[in-house]
Amino acid sequence: MSSSDDYIFIRSTAKRNGLTTLLVGVAVLLIASVALSLSPDWLFLPLIFAISGGIVTILVGWFKLREPPHSLAIGRDKVSYQHRCGQWHIAWDDIQRVDCPRVSRGLDHDTLELVGFKLKRYDEFLTTISPRLASHIIIEQRPLMVHAQDKSCSTGGCYSSSLFEDKPFVLENGETLTGIKAILANRMTAVRSALGYDVFISASELDREPGEFVGLLRECQVARLREQA
Repeated sequence: MSSSDDYIFIRSTAKRNGLTTLLVGVAVLLIASVALSLSPDWLFLPLIFAISGGIVTILVGWFKLREPPHSLAIGRDKVSYQHRCGQWHIAWDDIQRVDCPRVSRGLDHDTLELVGFKLKRYDEFLTTISPRLASHIIIEQRPLMVHAQDKSCSTGGCYSSSLFEDKPFVLENGETLTGIKAILANRMTAVRSALGYDVFISASELDREPGEFVGLLRECQVARLREQA
């Protein structure tokens, strides 16, 4: 985490060690490639696996480096999320509740490794989000939605007919959304009905435990209310 006068920046754990991972992958690829040209035939298959592992490691490191420097920026007026696919913003005035969602498993309740935001209104969130990020969120939240609809679906691979509800969605300001943003809006209402929240942040996007991050957000929210008093 870092901070300035107006923002608190949260660095994603997924961003860490990107350059190191990339360099390790390059080293493994080079060493295995040289060894392949000099080694006996019985080492051919292990070295091919090593080369494949080096390529995969390079790709992982590359994707890490492509992530924005900070996943979240907590400001005086809003919370902003940054992703390689785009960004979204939620004004403090639009946040009704923030917490870690819980799901029932029989008589027990398990806390998910997520932070959920329940919004008062969708207008700013849906009008500022990029279509590319909206598509990413829809795909990313599919297992969450399926699991919420079918408690016996432990893998998130079960089919649901409501995963891509593409009917138009009307915002409070009267604007009608169609296409990918309408699908996202309808998904948000469905997930809220199941889990009580509209927007989610994965634990991998944070630099601390989800419960600790919820505590930070609540402290910022209280501080803002004090400033407005």
